[in-house]
Amino acid sequence: MGKGGKSHEETKSGEDENMAAWLVGLNTLKIQPFKLPPLGPHDARVKMKAVGICGSDVHYLKTMRCADFVVKEPMVIGHECAGIIEEVGSEVKNLLPGDRVALEPGISCWRCDLCKDGRYNLCPEMKFFATPPVHGSLAHQVVHPADLCFKLPDNVSLEEGAMCEPLSVGVHACRRANIGPETNVLVMGAGPIGLVTMMAARAFGAPRIVIVDVDDNRLSVAKNLGADGIVKVSTNMQDVAEEVERICKAMGGGVDVSFDCAGFNKTMSTALSATRAGGKVCLVGMGHHEMTVPLTPAAAREVDVIGIFRYRNTWPLCIEFLRSGKIDVKPLITHRFGFSQEEVEEAFETSAGGGSAIKVMFNL
Repeated sequence: MGKGGKSHEETKSGEDENMAAWLVGLNTLKIQPFKLPPLGPHDARVKMKAVGICGSDVHYLKTMRCADFVVKEPMVIGHECAGIIEEVGSEVKNLLPGDRVALEPGISCWRCDLCKDGRYNLCPEMKFFATPPVHGSLAHQVVHPADLCFKLPDNVSLEEGAMCEPLSVGVHACRRANIGPETNVLVMGAGPIGLVTMMAARAFGAPRIVIVDVDDNRLSVAKNLGADGIVKVSTNMQDVAEEVERICKAMGGGVDVSFDCAGFNKTMSTALSATRAGGKVCLVGMGHHEMTVPLTPAAAREVDVIGIFRYRNTWPLCIEFLRSGKIDVKPLITHRFGFSQEEVEEAFETSAGGGSAIKVMFNL
């Protein structure tokens, strides 16, 4: 089941039990014992202090699957996390008990060609927190490779450390799209990933950013967080042409790079149509497993389409953005919960319900 631990059936009564939030069935979470594996020489045992809820966590709860990953047996949920080092393995030199760390949740093999090429996020043997059959991190303690535990500066909180995971998606997208001081950016979707992508684009130097959504509240949040322009759109495909006109007017010039942070037919079609000739569209969201979009007109304008999957080598830069104040993720954390059965259930319902919730965070 990966580094995180063993299934709850293996926990013997009478031991000092580590507790975790288990997804045990459709719409069913239970706090149950979670036995940790032995500490390896290159591992760290981390006391979890802050864990955020991601859209994928909610998807697993509501459908028991996310894309091609299917939950077939009970699984500990959660992967956006930070905590305090409690113990390190004999070969760990860079961390000490008491250090505050943010955890990168994916363990790659480091042996395949993709890993050797530095693209370890595409490793076919990746063991990723809360991606079946690997257990997640919504637990009192986890064991994790020490090289994936990144020390936090004194002025970066543990909650901000947990936010390095969603922020990493935005940072990786901006790197893939080569965002810089001459890049005007369009962001499709003002949910958590759209907002962190907007923040990352600004930190990379984007001079003008327009963000699009169907929800007034999320657009208001985006405006308060620094969007230069906001455009409310519909879910109707026939509105694309008119909405592209409004997007271009709000931009006041050409759209150099569009980030589709939703991943639907409508959002991708809009992004492809709004992006200038020679520009780029980066697909970040995965709302639809397959899409029907106007690729031929985009190809005729040499609009490049690129994709991202998770991230790689992003935690140091995310932490530096937080330390320096270039990015402030604190306003994204709208709801906080403790770690009881009742609060875990309420937290997931709050996150699933949308509304004013952007990022729901557990304080353990």
